[in-house]
Amino acid sequence: MAPMGIRLSPLGVAVFCLLGLGVLYHLYSGFLAGRLAFFVLGEQAGDSPDLAPGSSPEGSVDLRELLAVSVLAAVKGGEEVKRVRESNVLNEQAKGKTREGAEEKMTIGDVLSNRKMFYLLKNAFPSVQINTEEHVDAPDKDAVFWDRSIPEDIKKKIQPKMVPAESVTVWIDPLDATQEYTEDLRQYVTTMVCVAVNGEPVIGVIHKPFSAYTAWAMVDGGSNVKARSSYNERTPRIIVSRSHAGKVEQVAQQTFGNKTVIIPAGGAGYKVLALLDVPDKKQEKADVYIHVTYIKKWDICAGNAVLKALGGHMTTLTGEEISYTGSDGNEGGLLASIDVNHQELINKLPDLEKASHKQT
Repeated sequence: MAPMGIRLSPLGVAVFCLLGLGVLYHLYSGFLAGRLAFFVLGEQAGDSPDLAPGSSPEGSVDLRELLAVSVLAAVKGGEEVKRVRESNVLNEQAKGKTREGAEEKMTIGDVLSNRKMFYLLKNAFPSVQINTEEHVDAPDKDAVFWDRSIPEDIKKKIQPKMVPAESVTVWIDPLDATQEYTEDLRQYVTTMVCVAVNGEPVIGVIHKPFSAYTAWAMVDGGSNVKARSSYNERTPRIIVSRSHAGKVEQVAQQTFGNKTVIIPAGGAGYKVLALLDVPDKKQEKADVYIHVTYIKKWDICAGNAVLKALGGHMTTLTGEEISYTGSDGNEGGLLASIDVNHQELINKLPDLEKASHKQT
C-alpha cells in the first residue's frame, strides 16, 4: 500500500520505466557499440585510448617517428643552448676531471638543454631506454610534448619501420663541446640524439644551434646530408681534439706523410660534420677523424649512425665496431672516415694510441 494514500497507476509506472530505460540507453549505447566493434572488427592500434604516444599494442616503436622526435629534441635543446650563451650567464660549474686530468665543465645551458631533450623524448616514447650525459632530477620534469607531426622531408625519404621497444636505446648529448661553449667558440657546439637498436646505431641527429643547421640520417632509410669525396692520400686532412693535437700530430705525419694536415677542433659532433658536405662557412673540412683516448658514447653515437647511413665507418683504432649498450664509455679511441678504404687506414694505425701517449 502506498503511504499517505498515494496510488501508483500502471500507466505511471510504465512511463517511469520507459524514462529510465532511455537514460540507460544514452549512457551505455556508445560504450556497447564500441565494445561490439572491437570484438567484431578488431580495434585499430592507432585509435586505442590506452596506448601511450610512440607505442603500439605489440610493444613496438616506429623508427620514423623516433627520427622525427629526435630532430625536434635536438632543435629544442639547441634553442636552450643558444639562449643561455647569448644571455652570457652560464652558471659554469666543475663536474670533475677527465681521465687525462682536464677539468670537465657543466653550464646551465647543458642542464636546460638536457631537460628539454630528455622529457620530450621520454614523454613521446615512455617505454624506450634513454641514456643522457647530464643527470635528470624528478622535480625538474619538463611538460614538453611531441605533437606527432612528421616533417615533410622525413616523410618523403623514410618509410615507417617498427622495432621492439626493448631493443631501443636512445643516447642524448645535450651540449657537445662544453669547454668551447664556455670560451664562446660557438661554431664547435652541437646537440645530438642517437637511436641504437640492439646496440647498433641506426638514427643520428646532429644540430648546430648557432647556425640552425641539422644533419640527420637513418641506416637503410635516408638522410638530408651527403658525404664529401675529396680525400687525397698524399695530403690527408685529419681532424682531432684540440687537447690532443700536439700529441697526435707527429705520429700522424709519420703514419700518413709529412704533408698531413692536422686540424684541431672541439666537439665530436663538429668533427663528424667535417667529413660531410655541410653548408656552413664556419665548418672546417677534413678527411679523417681520429680520437686516441677514452670517449663517451653519447659523444659519438649520433655521428656513428650518420656515417654508417652514408656508407662511412666509425670504429675503434683497431677496427672494432662500437656497441651502444652496456657502459657509457668507449675505451678504444676511434677512427672515422667516409669514401675512404677504412681498413687500409686501420692497418696504418695499429700503434697510434700507444704512440700518442709517448709524445710530450
